[in-house]
Amino acid sequence: MLDPDLARALLDRLGLAHGWFRIESEMPPGGGAGASTAALIALARAAGFEGSGLIAACLAVEGASDPLTFPQPDAVLWAPRLGRVIDDLAPPPPAEIVGGFWGNGQRTDPADEEFPDVADLVDAWRGAETLAQHAAIAAESARRCTLLRGPGADPIEALAGTWGALGHLRAHTGSARGLIFAPGTAPAGVEDALRAAGLAQVLRFATGAAR
Repeated sequence: MLDPDLARALLDRLGLAHGWFRIESEMPPGGGAGASTAALIALARAAGFEGSGLIAACLAVEGASDPLTFPQPDAVLWAPRLGRVIDDLAPPPPAEIVGGFWGNGQRTDPADEEFPDVADLVDAWRGAETLAQHAAIAAESARRCTLLRGPGADPIEALAGTWGALGHLRAHTGSARGLIFAPGTAPAGVEDALRAAGLAQVLRFATGAAR
């Protein structure tokens, strides 16, 4: 799951001793759900690292990172290629997500900058108050990404309409996809529908508890 070369590079950069570490993940590589950053952070912690600069080290060895060292990573506007917070944002309201991984994984390419402009969506997010508003913004972000980057056969938007979801989401790089529901409202059978559409490792989970 974690490239051995990346692991050695991280340990060297942080001045940590090499050794045998076992890191397991239920997420596939290239899923776009933060597995690589999480694995690097877990490795550093397991090797005894307690100082600052962990995200900078992850960025240096992989070229991109997720804000997983923050207590509320969903409350920041993050620049993954720069490894820094652009701005603070209100976290999304509590929601129920049903999702999985669709298609082949796609590992992050630090040189890839072919992403849609979402500056207007950031402004809209600042003014959003309800889960329905936040879900609509997430859906528009996902829609723009799919139009620009593909794949064209992505089933997640159609599934959102069929199952009455408030919106849908996708990893901008990777195979993670999901439907957004109000807490406790995801209908029975939706997981089977996602599996039938080709999604793997389907699960449902709650988010927004910190808010």
